Amino acid sequence: MEEIYSQCKVWEWKGLYKINYVALVSSGGPAILLVHGFGASIGHFRRNIPVLAKNYSVYAIDLLGLGASEKPANFSYTMETWGELLLDFIKDVMESAPTVLVGNSIGSLACLTATANATEGLIRGAVLLNCAGGMNNKAVVDDWRLKLASPLLSLIDWLLKQPGISSRLFNRVKSRENLKTLLSSVYVNKEAVDQELIEIIRRPAEDPGALEAFVSIITGPPGPTPMALIDKIHCPILVLWGDTDPFTPVDGPVGKYFTSLPSSRPNVKLRVLQNVGHCPHDDEPELVHEQLLPWLASLSS
Repeated sequence: MEEIYSQCKVWEWKGLYKINYVALVSSGGPAILLVHGFGASIGHFRRNIPVLAKNYSVYAIDLLGLGASEKPANFSYTMETWGELLLDFIKDVMESAPTVLVGNSIGSLACLTATANATEGLIRGAVLLNCAGGMNNKAVVDDWRLKLASPLLSLIDWLLKQPGISSRLFNRVKSRENLKTLLSSVYVNKEAVDQELIEIIRRPAEDPGALEAFVSIITGPPGPTPMALIDKIHCPILVLWGDTDPFTPVDGPVGKYFTSLPSSRPNVKLRVLQNVGHCPHDDEPELVHEQLLPWLASLSS
């Protein structure tokens, strides 16, 4: 991890916001941009960057409000903002190199948002690892689990908007003990939930503005759904889905939507990964690489 962190750089987006990223540049093949999920950061790709960097130029970015990127005061986070950020990063930092976007959870949805709005040829392909249905749970309206929990979710939204309550809740959530419990609930491979992973999640939560970002993301508008974006995308898409995901279950509305896509869209390839949780790339990276590397090679051929 320290080797990855030591190579991090800062890009100033729009002349206003400092964005943390890492770049391992090589020749050959499409460039790859890795995009983490909620509460995570560049470090969440600790098991993937060294493997991918053997044959590709690999970039990884901390989304605005997360990781080591700036967390501006009074900022309203949206999926559209993150999509715009990714496209500007590809143009400014990656010099408009044809790019494969690889995202996990809400990072996947940010990748779809960027791809749907990209100029032709800029995005070479997209890899979605357990794609989220929205920036938060408000986007998924036809899942019986969420319908059942709807009154509780509304209460949580209201509580998070009360500064004193949200601060106490956030402090509890980001404790090492609670983070380990939460991560263990979404990982099948419990050995992957190590101290390094806990610190990857915990460290950015200590930054000024982290609480505001946490509240804004959870209580803000859910943004576009994958269903609303996919018709605008014609580049190759690889969907990898851990089948033991409590956040976006494969038998939920978003999972069912993606599992149905390959039969109607030749540009979409789907693989369900057995006994893998919400973060396949870190839970069982070898299984992800078994599918990802040949797919990337097919784009280069």
